[in-house]
Amino acid sequence: MDIDIGNALDAVAAPGVSRDYLDRLDERVADAHERIERGMADDEFGYAALNLPARVDTAAIRDAVAPLADAETVLTVGIGGSALGAATLTDALDTDGDAYYLDNVDPAQVSTLLDDLDLESTALNVVSRSGTTAETLANFLVVREAYEERGVDWTERTLVTTGESGNLRDLAAEHDLPVLPVPDGVPGRFSALSTVGLAPAAILGVDIEAAVDGARRERDALTGSLYETPAYAYGALTYALAARGANANVVMPYHESLETYAEWYAQLSAESLGKEGLGQTPVRALGATDQHSQLQLYRAGPNDKLVTFVHARDGPDVDIPETELAGLDYLAGASLGDLRDAEFEATEASLADVGLPNVRVEIERVDAASLGGLLYGMEAATVLAGELYGVETFTQPAVEWGKEVARDLLGGAEALDEKETLRVTRE
Repeated sequence: MDIDIGNALDAVAAPGVSRDYLDRLDERVADAHERIERGMADDEFGYAALNLPARVDTAAIRDAVAPLADAETVLTVGIGGSALGAATLTDALDTDGDAYYLDNVDPAQVSTLLDDLDLESTALNVVSRSGTTAETLANFLVVREAYEERGVDWTERTLVTTGESGNLRDLAAEHDLPVLPVPDGVPGRFSALSTVGLAPAAILGVDIEAAVDGARRERDALTGSLYETPAYAYGALTYALAARGANANVVMPYHESLETYAEWYAQLSAESLGKEGLGQTPVRALGATDQHSQLQLYRAGPNDKLVTFVHARDGPDVDIPETELAGLDYLAGASLGDLRDAEFEATEASLADVGLPNVRVEIERVDAASLGGLLYGMEAATVLAGELYGVETFTQPAVEWGKEVARDLLGGAEALDEKETLRVTRE
């Protein structure tokens, strides 16, 4: 993973950061790195996530998914970090089958998906550390019933990824289901490079060992300086720009296969850093699609955001055929990749032209190794930013509050008295 922050310096952007400020900030990065290294060495909660490339047992994952090797489809039931890391990998990489994710509780979507799936050839992967996550368990019960109604033995098609105790662990023991442990000390949004994120990819033939190797290389590249560590350069820059008024971070990959990556990063950043009035609002965009919609705001609206471009230097390509159509001479001899890259570079330049800070995150290609490095790098960047903000990066109290209220309402509790409702209806 490489980072180019030139278009976020104050010589180009407003808000922007000066080189002198980066020199001073680098001293804080060194201190933060020491804290991160201590946390990793002690396997502290959260910091343990950065140890995953050296500790995840890919052979154990392969063994657990072996009974499902004939699956043509994998249906993962989870939510948030229990689904987004895996979805990022399977959506981005070539697989031997299809991957679907039930990470919401929309009855129409659940029904439609189950109607369309051939459950006899579908592996069911249910993921919940506690085994009590309401959305996950509700969807799992619905899916399990669908298997039973179609006469398919769900116990022969199910993998469980869960904690050392709880409902799902008990269910796995009762029915002798293959089971993988959720790693200790790793919040869900940091679990992409663990059993949680790698198991669905392994079922579908992804080279999970390469993904872990890519992450390990990124781990080995961590130093105490933002000038030497791309992950820290990105984390420090997002922190610095937020303090200068860039309150949103638009994550804009220029590859369709990385669209889910932007969703994954949105959760990672929002849930980790959105505390005590701090943090940037992540915005998901896709190049070149959103050049024809959101770019109007980014170029002509308020300079209150950072745009993060994500780009691969190499990959498959398709030549554009010759045409007799008028006005398309400029496409002669070009490819779709050439056009995409030209649009990317033009958008990057257009934002620099109006002083909107933007950063280029580049990987070599969209493959397992590069994606593993990208995921790890962004996790390290987020942990570094949390140290600079001084927030509790690995907790999510606001999320837990909402979960508790939802459970109370389902259990028959009265609606919250302190919230006034204004309902407008059509006559």
